[in-house]
Amino acid sequence: MIYSKSLTNPVEASSPRRRCGFYNFDRLPYQEAWTWQQSLVAARRSNPDLEDIFILLEHPPVYTLGKGASLEFLKFDPTCSDVELHRVERGGQVTYHCPGQIVGYPILNLRYYQTDLHWYLRQLEGVILQVLAEYGLKGDRIEGMTGVWLEGRKIAAIGIKVSRWITMHGFALNVCPDLKGFEQIVPCGIANKPVGSLAEFVEGINPDRVRQQIATAFADTFAVELTELKLPTQGEPI
Repeated sequence: MIYSKSLTNPVEASSPRRRCGFYNFDRLPYQEAWTWQQSLVAARRSNPDLEDIFILLEHPPVYTLGKGASLEFLKFDPTCSDVELHRVERGGQVTYHCPGQIVGYPILNLRYYQTDLHWYLRQLEGVILQVLAEYGLKGDRIEGMTGVWLEGRKIAAIGIKVSRWITMHGFALNVCPDLKGFEQIVPCGIANKPVGSLAEFVEGINPDRVRQQIATAFADTFAVELTELKLPTQGEPI
């Protein structure tokens, strides 16, 4: 299946669309997805001609800390927690992933787009803003912060790592998660901005439909031909 729209977008519309493989997972443990990303990035550092990859999935409950994140934003003792906690190489502070939150991991070679990290972050925000617009919702950016807000609630978090202009990590959109897990942290280190979800604004929100909307918005924003790839069967390495 190919996801794209013939709409004007921030990447030069007259350029041929770059092929981007698309994996649409149901749910994957964080450690497994993290290791997979590292492998994909390493392969593309060795061979920059490899196609880009875009992964959508959900995670079981897990907390992640950015490379320089402070433990003071945890409201629990990490040595006594039943929920996984990982310190990873992305930027940003602490965040929470759980079922009902759709996570996107683009593995892109920015040399084929723009070698500008601020541009890339704004494009990821643009993907989320386009999805919200599908529901008649106007998301907001806040100057000096990264992410997307809806009526004052942070609905999407973004944290990235770029190595030799190849990206990993990405964004997390709260569709219909149990938000209680966020009560155990200061999300993204921002104490005065509550976390929200699409389900609070759209009755009966369908996560599968949101996934398709994210895929279309991503293809539109980055002007790529997003081609769905076969998922590995159980027991196969990813």
